[in-house]
Amino acid sequence: MKLKNSKIDPMSRERSRRELPPVQEHIDKLKKVVEEGNGYGALQMYKSISARYVTAQRFSEALDILFSGAYVELEHGLVNCGADLAILFVDTLVKAKSPCNDESLDRIRCMFKLFPRVPVPPHLVDVSDDEDVHNLQESLGEARSRVDNLTSFLRAAIRWSAEFGGPSTGYPELHAMLADYLYTECPELDMVRISRHFVRAEDPEKFASMLINFMGRCYPGEDDLAIARAVLMYLSMGNMKDANILMDEIKKQAETLSESDLLQFITYLLETLQRDALPLFSMLRMKFKSCIDREPLLNELLDEVAERFYGVQRKNPLQGMFGDIFKVI
Repeated sequence: MKLKNSKIDPMSRERSRRELPPVQEHIDKLKKVVEEGNGYGALQMYKSISARYVTAQRFSEALDILFSGAYVELEHGLVNCGADLAILFVDTLVKAKSPCNDESLDRIRCMFKLFPRVPVPPHLVDVSDDEDVHNLQESLGEARSRVDNLTSFLRAAIRWSAEFGGPSTGYPELHAMLADYLYTECPELDMVRISRHFVRAEDPEKFASMLINFMGRCYPGEDDLAIARAVLMYLSMGNMKDANILMDEIKKQAETLSESDLLQFITYLLETLQRDALPLFSMLRMKFKSCIDREPLLNELLDEVAERFYGVQRKNPLQGMFGDIFKVI
């Protein structure tokens, strides 16, 4: 018995292209389904119908369906459903090999703005009140879910932009969107993660404002670490201009700025890197070793700075994870 060829018959694909109805019919119909309260049912239909257009290689229409679906679901507060469709929208951009252009970016911006921003509740509650504890746990769980959904969407968008015409590390505005949402909406602040996106956002002034805000809410001893980490991240990328702008802006905006050993080191380092002075760079690292050792990442970033500015090869080939992380986002 002969096996049928598993490849899609070109004639069959052409028939499906002709037989699919105008996309606006689906958009109008599915919008009504959501408005009638069946957001999850609409999600399944958005997925199945858009898949038919993708199979027929009618990518533009598939994108119209998915964008409409994400918009309507998010507009009705159905974050999980909307996020699923937003991610599928980006996946379809990749399948279509769609370039990183204003039209697609505008749609991503539009979907991003619809993700809810809900003030994170204070963690201090009366632990003897079961209802307060339950409400807090529920609110924190919802906040984490929103952040996870938004993060998955924008990380996919960053990968797409890097692959199809944007900078190799992704479109700066997408990094700015993600950094801002993580900072304002995440129940547990991860300043390393947030900073990694901000240094790729090409907006050191805004980054400085965020760090000033963080200084007013962080624990003692975290403020100078956050500033030093941010400056070193810029420098590890060879971006001395934005590193200096960041420090200048922080000094302008801060009412009081810690005169810690770590910030003194950063000030001297910025001056040292403006000249070919590897011995002085090495001397600074030795002199300020105790404050640099407060966080292992600082030494790793300094190794990357030494390699970039002075050609010093890292001894440990497993170092340089800061750069490697962005190869997999």
